[in-house]
Amino acid sequence: MRVCFGLFVLVASGAVMVAVAAGADAPPPPGAKHKGPANRLARSSSPYLLQHASNPVDWYPWGPEAFERAQKEKKLIFLSIGYSSCHWCHVMERESFSNPEIAKILNDNFVCIKVDREERPDIDDIYMTALQVTDQPGGWPLNMFLTPTGKPIFGGTYFPADDKTIDGQTIRGFKSVLKKVLEFDQDRADLEKQADYIAQLTIEALEANSRLVALVQLDRALITDALEAFDIDPEYGGTGSKARGYRGPKFPRPPVWGFLLAYAQKTPSAEWKKKVTLTLGKMLEGGIYDQLGGGFHRYSTERTWTVPHFEKMLYDNAQLVELYSEAYAVDPRPEYRRVVAETLAFIRRDMTSPQGAFYSALDADSNGKEGAFYVWTTEELKAVLGNDADFQLVKSVYGIGAPNFEEKFHILRLPKPLADIARERKSTEEQLLAQLEPLQKKLLDHRRQRQRPFLDTKIITAWNGLMIAAYAKAGQVFQEKAYTTAAAQAADFLLTTMRDPHGRLYRIYAAVPGQAPTATIPGFLDDYAYFIHGLLHLHDATGDAKWLDAAQTLTDVAIRWFADGDKGGFYFSPSDGEKLFVRPKDSYDGVQPSGNAQMARNLLRLGAKRKNEAYRDRGIRTIKAFALALRTSPAAMPTMLRALHELLETAETQQPPRPKDPPQPKKPKTSADVVDAHLTVETPPNGPRRFTLNLTIHEPWYLYANPVGLPMLAESQTEVRVYVAGQKVDSLVNYPKGQNVKESTGEQYAIYTGTVSITGTIPEKAGDIEVRVHVNACKPGVCLPPGELRLRPTR
Repeated sequence: MRVCFGLFVLVASGAVMVAVAAGADAPPPPGAKHKGPANRLARSSSPYLLQHASNPVDWYPWGPEAFERAQKEKKLIFLSIGYSSCHWCHVMERESFSNPEIAKILNDNFVCIKVDREERPDIDDIYMTALQVTDQPGGWPLNMFLTPTGKPIFGGTYFPADDKTIDGQTIRGFKSVLKKVLEFDQDRADLEKQADYIAQLTIEALEANSRLVALVQLDRALITDALEAFDIDPEYGGTGSKARGYRGPKFPRPPVWGFLLAYAQKTPSAEWKKKVTLTLGKMLEGGIYDQLGGGFHRYSTERTWTVPHFEKMLYDNAQLVELYSEAYAVDPRPEYRRVVAETLAFIRRDMTSPQGAFYSALDADSNGKEGAFYVWTTEELKAVLGNDADFQLVKSVYGIGAPNFEEKFHILRLPKPLADIARERKSTEEQLLAQLEPLQKKLLDHRRQRQRPFLDTKIITAWNGLMIAAYAKAGQVFQEKAYTTAAAQAADFLLTTMRDPHGRLYRIYAAVPGQAPTATIPGFLDDYAYFIHGLLHLHDATGDAKWLDAAQTLTDVAIRWFADGDKGGFYFSPSDGEKLFVRPKDSYDGVQPSGNAQMARNLLRLGAKRKNEAYRDRGIRTIKAFALALRTSPAAMPTMLRALHELLETAETQQPPRPKDPPQPKKPKTSADVVDAHLTVETPPNGPRRFTLNLTIHEPWYLYANPVGLPMLAESQTEVRVYVAGQKVDSLVNYPKGQNVKESTGEQYAIYTGTVSITGTIPEKAGDIEVRVHVNACKPGVCLPPGELRLRPTR
């Protein structure tokens, strides 16, 4: 899981964003205190880029100007990627990018580019993958060194400014890293070769799940087999690793629990329901949940959900509201209702724009200290609450004992379920909450007087789509009209403000300092997928046809600009978007669903609502496009598993009987099923026996020739073996030359199509003759499992 953290390793980076005050006492963007001449980033609307606008580093935003200069001056590019609420991004900005000595090295020797990963997730994904294919852990800030054309050389995450010694190990600082890069650059040709190699590894990694469509059966076995891949902490819930003792960091991962919650309702076993209930309970009791102000922090740094990384992200809270609402619908626990109500109150209070759309994030830091806005000393609690009885109540409810943060602060958490605490106090949960309410208000009022975390006020279409879905689902489950109204208001804003004249979505709504905010940056797949998800939920909650119409319209736009018509699925960037060195399809869920998985779910729902088989079939094709990855890496694809679960549920219970199809040719199961073979053997008066093997390959399939011409395909090439009396014998086999094929990646190999003849000799030996042919058959986008043909000569 990728996190905002400080690992002293080589990594990549980038960023862009703008800020609006969270209130009268809202702080300036982190980094704004470093006064100096404004650089190019001062003209950005990205809060993250603006945090670097006074750096002495000669930053460029991502764009042709930077690359043109790098190529003209033959300089390497230093790319740094992050986001506005990233703690370690702020640390590196203060330590390194505000350091005149480091800035001079960067300015003299590199072209420096800053990227906001929230504005340009396409760039972030590509260079994060480039880092990870070199076996480096991912995270932000992501700092990468590139060739002048943008190919990755190497990189890392956070670097301290100077070398440090930690536990007896010397950690290289950023100054030393820069000097080492300049030494490497003395041999530019070697660096270019390394960049070509890493770029190719990156392409292969990003295309691994979508190059070929494997013939994997979409059935319940695929789901039940996948369950074994989810390693659930039996004591505190959440996913992790038993081998590592489930230690942190531990992420909420709503896509996992949404899938397991849906699955648990359809299985007679109570096992998975218990695991979901355990996880949801432990999260809402932990310090990862803001017990006073509502809303969830980013992730837990340790196993028990007590000590979080304190930033609050819109997408986390949106997905968790939807998850707890869905959980309440099948298991109406009062704590689920309370968490939904408190979290949406936090969203309404702190993260909603005047237009009804939703801001992106609250920083983790206040006054440069992580968590300072949220934590308490014992003395503070006593002073604010005023009397010992009130303090004792808060101490009992929130487990105030030894400090649990930095050895002197308390993070408020529930040591056990609130209902259990109430019983111990011979009270009801409702009575206990009523007692706590005025005390919580005192603490909140005092907390609001502290320096508030920076609020990133950019509006992101994708994340707003998730929050629209959350509000709509909560409105439907709890029958709260205010929730549904909030979802509708935000949806109206996106439909009227975040579309161009052709109906295509923009991703960002933000302002350059001193200017009015505007919609900018063409939308990516997740912008469409998440917003369509929200619109479908709004239609469920209200029955208003306009939301279904809007969902269908945006689906058609997404199909036109993002769909892969040959192999199925969707690309992350549009067909007319900026051409980077690879155009990937996202398949794995991070803390948010992959765009492909969400589109698969959307298409199935839209097909059912509209009774339109074309949408449903495209949804099925999208699942099939990633079926092999579902089998090999299911724990990384819970939303696609949920789409498959929903497909199977619909097929079994909701679909009307379809007209009986006319008899169809038998579908091939292995490569041998698409090849007809004929063997003849000649016995001349003199010399060894000779055989002729004719292979006729069904259209549109092809076989890999021998030799295939590409080492990675050597095991897939056609191969003939001769047996006499059941024993393999040496035979001289003559293979015809294949047709050359060249992929867009530059790879070349040879194939057989139509009818080909293979000849060979058979040594003199008594016994029956058998020729065995190993074949691998493919057609564009699909390969069958290997097959073997066994032939005896015709008599």
